[in-house]
Amino acid sequence: MNGIWYYAIAFVVIWVLAFVFKKYLDKIGVDLNFPVLMWKTKKLRGFIDKIANISPRFWKWFMNLGIGISVICMVVMTITLLYSLTMITTTPSVSLILPGVDVPGSPIFIPFFYGFVALATVLIVHEFSHGILARVEKASIKSIGLILVAILPGAFVEIDEEEMKELSRPSKLRIYAAGSMGNLSLAAIAMILIMICSAFIVSACFHEDGVEISRVVPDSPADGYLKSGMIVESINTYNITGADSFVNACGNIKPNSTVHIGTNQGDFTLNCSANPNNKTRGYMGIQSQTHYLLNDGLDNHVYSPLLWILLQLPQLFMWIALLNLAVGTFNLLPMKPLDGGYIFENLMSYVFSEDILKAIVTFVSYLMAMVIIFSLVYSFIGGI
Repeated sequence: MNGIWYYAIAFVVIWVLAFVFKKYLDKIGVDLNFPVLMWKTKKLRGFIDKIANISPRFWKWFMNLGIGISVICMVVMTITLLYSLTMITTTPSVSLILPGVDVPGSPIFIPFFYGFVALATVLIVHEFSHGILARVEKASIKSIGLILVAILPGAFVEIDEEEMKELSRPSKLRIYAAGSMGNLSLAAIAMILIMICSAFIVSACFHEDGVEISRVVPDSPADGYLKSGMIVESINTYNITGADSFVNACGNIKPNSTVHIGTNQGDFTLNCSANPNNKTRGYMGIQSQTHYLLNDGLDNHVYSPLLWILLQLPQLFMWIALLNLAVGTFNLLPMKPLDGGYIFENLMSYVFSEDILKAIVTFVSYLMAMVIIFSLVYSFIGGI
């Protein structure tokens, strides 16, 4: 069953329960205003204050650097988004993030568990970073909370708007840049952890033994032939010994060609289609991962379960890095209500009067929104 049905079922269950237990939700401070559920608390404000007070000078210095990085990312993301329109018919680059769902036109599939955990880190780090810098700049935090819009979860830190208005431009810029800088910093940390895990867990305890099919895309050429868990041993004339040989073999597959695949469960012949994300390449519709075996001497009832669990850490850190990087940089596009829109507005306020500034920010925000919506719709239609 496509993951979208799980979201649909969860939507019905959550909102039926929300209306049934509305009186109880009111007592614990949850506001129900369909399709929004919102919970606020003041309990975590002290925790944010403690972090902000560790070294206010460091936080300001770090976010001064963050302003520069944010501006660079804003320029790069804007150019990339506009340039993506020239390749939209062959290589879609804008897609929704829905863990566990095959989003038509999306170049990636995000496993539900890894995606859920990674998105949780995105929200928590992003909002707490805003809160920390708000306190460093002496702006009050009214509340911290969780929000559910239909079925999509979120988090927020409510900063006193009147106090925000009284802050200097550099202070505002540091606060606006903090969220994405928190995400980019976590992405960098996750990448370091991937290297550490690969060096001290994977390389030390496991060795490669071919490539395993982790997922077959529904309604793809491989659907009905291949299945998860199969070990790919050959593709056409290529012997598959690991990830590198698998990538090389797949790179030579042409659209609308016949491919012979040898597995540990038999041989199969597929009629490949064109890759929906790159029309110049062939498409089987399988996702793979390196198949590992424990090194000699480690395959016993004491070490094995723990080592196999630890083997999953690089995969988890990979999704944490990828989603924090993707959301953090996307959030820096110069469009309101994204943080990038407020950074852009404050930077332009150094140059333009308020009337001209409002017109420029509105135009750029609408332009970015139109490009994103067009790219999403075009990719979605093309992926069906």
